[in-house]
Amino acid sequence: MTTHDATWPSHGGQATSLLARFGLPPDHPLHDFSTNLNPLGPPDWVPSRLADAADGLVHYPAPDYRAARTAIARQAGVAVEQVLLTNGGAEAIFLVAAAHAGGRAAIVQPTFNEYARACRAHGMEVADITLAGPDFRLDSESLERRIERCPVLFLCRPNNPTGTLVPRETVERLLSLAAARGCRVVIDEAFIDFVTPPEEGLAPLLARFDNLVLLRSLTKLYALPGLRVGYLLASELMVRKIKACQPPWSVNHLAAELVAPLLADTAFLARTRQWLADERPRLQAGLAAAGLEVIPSRANFFLVRPAIDVEATAGQVQHRRPVDGSIQALMTESIALTTERLFERLLHAGILARHTHGFPGLDGGWLRLALRDRDSNTRLLGALGEGGES
Repeated sequence: MTTHDATWPSHGGQATSLLARFGLPPDHPLHDFSTNLNPLGPPDWVPSRLADAADGLVHYPAPDYRAARTAIARQAGVAVEQVLLTNGGAEAIFLVAAAHAGGRAAIVQPTFNEYARACRAHGMEVADITLAGPDFRLDSESLERRIERCPVLFLCRPNNPTGTLVPRETVERLLSLAAARGCRVVIDEAFIDFVTPPEEGLAPLLARFDNLVLLRSLTKLYALPGLRVGYLLASELMVRKIKACQPPWSVNHLAAELVAPLLADTAFLARTRQWLADERPRLQAGLAAAGLEVIPSRANFFLVRPAIDVEATAGQVQHRRPVDGSIQALMTESIALTTERLFERLLHAGILARHTHGFPGLDGGWLRLALRDRDSNTRLLGALGEGGES
């Protein structure tokens, strides 16, 4: 399999096509580890709040979403004029691309594939900057030449799907280098609230760097993917430029009404962080004990693959004809096939993992597993013990 194999679904949570692919019935029971949502679910008060807000559905939303933007600005420590409310994090990504339509973009890979999709949808030329595993470390200095002619750079922090977090000091160096070269740095912080110990977001850097754009989503933390609510933080000038690309009333009334109370629910955030503190180290240790190579994660998911003896694998593939003259290419193919067997075994055991076909640099050789509640995590570890690769 290659990173461009379109026969695999492009997002998590798409069980139907995967069950059919591996000959399983549509009603095969599954625990979904392919989507990175908070297993605590939405706060308990959300349904009643939505019901109370339903009367407002007969009116158009306030065109400036002032109340929601004010709540966001207060939490982020920025001016209201630096906030743009969006129809989920996905719209924020596409709006940034629209504001740079026809230009060039660099994307730090492997990462969420919607950055590239948004750029190409708006006629942008895309250059991948692929970080090498298994540490996936970003060196800001090595990016200097790569961003020379790129008006915009996309970076995810913590990154999806690796779970790695670029240190704040590295981000600051990158912003300085990019500013000197006229490059805008777009950083997606959709998973920043899952970082423990809590990591301060990058919003304070907006006061120093006009070339910084931050993307946020309320979908993951509050487990509300069907509601579609996110936002964007940038300089006032950049917010105006991006807003000019946004359709009117892009965010629905119910979503806008939930923003302020969601951000005010500090008890829910504390419960989420306690769950993370309890379950993340336990699952990481269990995955490693099951014979998997595990990338240490700062988010609510893990990137894993079967632990493979590289020298033995190289010996096994040398007798085969290299696809591109490289033993490394055949080793990558061998690892991907072993990982696919693990994916299939987990699927038969009722565990839906997230494949990595479509992530440049991962080539299907890894799986992403979401962190879930204790019982589900225990079930995953049991499935690995019974049928996982080691």
